[in-house]
Amino acid sequence: MLKYFRTDGIRGRIGVPPLTPEFILKLGWAVGSILSTTSASNKILIGKDTRISGYLFESALQAGLSAAGTDVLMVGPMPTPAIAYLTHTLHAHIGIVISASHNTNADNGIKFFSSLGFKLSEEMEEEIEKQLEKPLEIKDANTLGKVYRIHDAPGRYIEFCKSAIAHYSNFEKLKIVVDCANGATYHIAPRVFSELGATVLPINTTPNGLNINDNCGSLHPAALQKSVVETNADLGIAFDGDGDRVILVDNKGEIIDGDEILFMIAKHLVENNHFSGGVVGTDMSNKGLEIALQRLGISFVRTDVGDQHVMAELQKRNWFLGGENSGHIINLRVNTTADGIIGALQIMEALISSGKTLHELKKGMPKLPQRMTNIPYHGSQISLDHPTLSQEIKNAEAKLQPHGRILLRYSGTESMIRLMIEDEDLNQVNDLSTHLCNLINQLIKEKNG
Repeated sequence: MLKYFRTDGIRGRIGVPPLTPEFILKLGWAVGSILSTTSASNKILIGKDTRISGYLFESALQAGLSAAGTDVLMVGPMPTPAIAYLTHTLHAHIGIVISASHNTNADNGIKFFSSLGFKLSEEMEEEIEKQLEKPLEIKDANTLGKVYRIHDAPGRYIEFCKSAIAHYSNFEKLKIVVDCANGATYHIAPRVFSELGATVLPINTTPNGLNINDNCGSLHPAALQKSVVETNADLGIAFDGDGDRVILVDNKGEIIDGDEILFMIAKHLVENNHFSGGVVGTDMSNKGLEIALQRLGISFVRTDVGDQHVMAELQKRNWFLGGENSGHIINLRVNTTADGIIGALQIMEALISSGKTLHELKKGMPKLPQRMTNIPYHGSQISLDHPTLSQEIKNAEAKLQPHGRILLRYSGTESMIRLMIEDEDLNQVNDLSTHLCNLINQLIKEKNG
């Protein structure tokens, strides 16, 4: 069991262990020390989102890495998938992202990528944690690491994104609203889409260090929905704080989640004879996605929640397309991690190719009614196998239709219990969700007083 690493790196509340300057400095030293034992010359690339705490942790990481004799390449605010790409193309040994993704400004985190642009293996995470237990030893003055700033990093990634679609694709007919969540895509995404010809109406592109994900972006798309309808746009695109998630809004103002995005990408590729293998989703993927893909003759498998599990299954099966309903879209033909901008570009390409509206394009995948509830907790965790809770879940499952499902799990990134109920009957979904949420809240209260 890892002590610090969770579903997506190390994440938590700023100032609360382990998210303290002392720990982050030691973390940088630990990673740099491991590299120094395997290579005489090594360098690490660091990017971040737009949280004000990024300055603090960026400096702490630099100090720790320099103390270990590791050179540092700084790129400033950049989307997480950009760091994956740049780590590989700039021949860095490891890429580090300072971000808490979709979380509020009060949180931050550290994500790692390997030299090939993939997330670190659990074995490497274990090695880092072992190194953290050792005393920090500073290299001699003449072997300390140096720090360099890569000024053309945004341009490099913008050109990469533009190269991800067919060279003859032209988006001049598209009007799009782009919500950058006041996060890491604020200076990247609008340029990518406009340079490809689209008319771009950007919103939430003025980060001030405090407003990342603040009632905007992929988790809060209400303003985007309103803007799309009011401006008569063809679609809306919403990213999360670090740009590895994307949620869309169709021309009628309706939200399109990651499941529907996966379906539309797969369908477009099948129709153009460019699809092979199958699609990987998670336990949270809507049953409608599975049914719709089967109709296209596409295999579909589920993994545990988390894009790292999706990635592992794709690599195991030698497939290329997968993702989560939260908006993580992975296309291994293009990038080595979930990429919100690339996901949006693939949908825009399908729109132009089909001549249909986005509302029409999504109709091939009717979704089963689904309700996802996040239940916050403070203090000790309750057991999800609690006898009373287990019995009530069994009772609820007995009421569901053949395609109905209940999933209950702890979040790997926040102090939340996530409850998902899916069924053909929306009223029953809502009733069962309310009942089980009330019970869980009662058990939390009993556990923590």
